[in-house]
Amino acid sequence: MSGNGQGKWVRRSKGEWCSLLSRFEPSGLGVSAFCKRERVSEASFYRWRGLLNEDGDSGFVRGTVPAFVDLGALNSTTPTPRLRIDLTLDLGDGLILHLVRT
Repeated sequence: MSGNGQGKWVRRSKGEWCSLLSRFEPSGLGVSAFCKRERVSEASFYRWRGLLNEDGDSGFVRGTVPAFVDLGALNSTTPTPRLRIDLTLDLGDGLILHLVRT
């Protein structure tokens, strides 16, 4: 659909569609109302939702996030020098979490 009301089509990247579709469930709206609010056609909505589900991005599209991600053990059973671990997480909106083990 037209994104600016002047009859021009808006081309969105895969990432933009992922972001748009991730807002669908939390919106609480039906497909028709959501598409009107976001200024996208229902056909494009269904097409991209199907394409992203085929790519294995379905969890992201549905807005589900795993509660826990196992990164494996940091310590080994054999005595070795501790490795420096430097972990930076960009949490969005300018919030960055930086953890360092020296």
